[in-house]
Amino acid sequence: MREFDYSKLRESSWDAEILSFVAQIREYKGRQELYLRQKPIELERLVEVAKIQSTDSSNRIEGIGTSNARMKQLVENRTTPRNRDEQEIVGYRDVLNTICESYEYIPLTGDVILQLHRDLLSYTDRTFGKKFKNTQNYINETHADGSSFTRFTPIEPFETPEAVDAVCTSYREALAKQVLDSLILIPLFICDFLCIHPFNDGNGRLSRLLTTLLLYQSGFMVGKYISIEQKIEKTKDTYYDVLEKVSSGWHEGKNDYTSFIKYFLGIVLNCYRDLEERLGSMDYKSTPYEIVRKAVDSTLGVFTKAQILELCPSIGSSSVEAALKRLKEEGYILSQGNGRNTAYLRSPTTYNLPR
Repeated sequence: MREFDYSKLRESSWDAEILSFVAQIREYKGRQELYLRQKPIELERLVEVAKIQSTDSSNRIEGIGTSNARMKQLVENRTTPRNRDEQEIVGYRDVLNTICESYEYIPLTGDVILQLHRDLLSYTDRTFGKKFKNTQNYINETHADGSSFTRFTPIEPFETPEAVDAVCTSYREALAKQVLDSLILIPLFICDFLCIHPFNDGNGRLSRLLTTLLLYQSGFMVGKYISIEQKIEKTKDTYYDVLEKVSSGWHEGKNDYTSFIKYFLGIVLNCYRDLEERLGSMDYKSTPYEIVRKAVDSTLGVFTKAQILELCPSIGSSSVEAALKRLKEEGYILSQGNGRNTAYLRSPTTYNLPR
């Protein structure tokens, strides 16, 4: 069986790009401690949005989905699931809530991962929740013409329990001994978890939940306010490409993690930049109209009221709606559609107006 010993990477040299990513993320993290103390109301609104986006995006990556209205109701626990997809969604919601509320008390062990997997599938009729895989699984890639090939073959079922325990132990020991910066150690663990592929189903979604858990435990709370899963969904092709690269030579312990580490750090850094932009740009002397107009100015193409709400956590839905109405009356924005399907775009003439 492949060995897991992150302590061997103590003397590894990481290139300038990785070191720059780590330094920037830690700098953002340090500055945003101030925001977390000063803007609790705005942050709570961001939490509500991020939970919906994270649950939606992580499931959509795996082809699981429902309507936007149903997704919001399910995440807010205002309805019950109607089909298999929605059962999967509420399972993800529950595990995400557990992590958000209790991350400090969730140790990284094989038994805990089994429990999280049980909860992930708890609403479905599948019988392999809280059980490691009992048949060999394969990571396949399907082409547009319908043909497919096996991109990677994970370890065999009989090796899985020992491998999961070993990779968890190696992670905990390396973290305790500060062998590596946690921002590098976390993507290493996630890569190995995905290459082990320990379950018959749910590996991708659980890997993203574990990413959130490990980031929180290391003090990087950005995923609570800006959805990491949504960033991954928007770059899904790159996500799969880098996973393919890191799996090459994995069984022999000769794989290169660099591409996934860079991808992971880029996602986290992008989330921190978004968070600082949303919180750092808040000016309590500005009117709701001015705040919304500034948010509109930052958009390109078609946008919705919901998107503006995400960009303006300091004001409520009715204030955003009133500001959009005024901007439309002034000819600053144009609207498309009606009712819930209404979307907006900036008038072409506004791109030349002074701000």
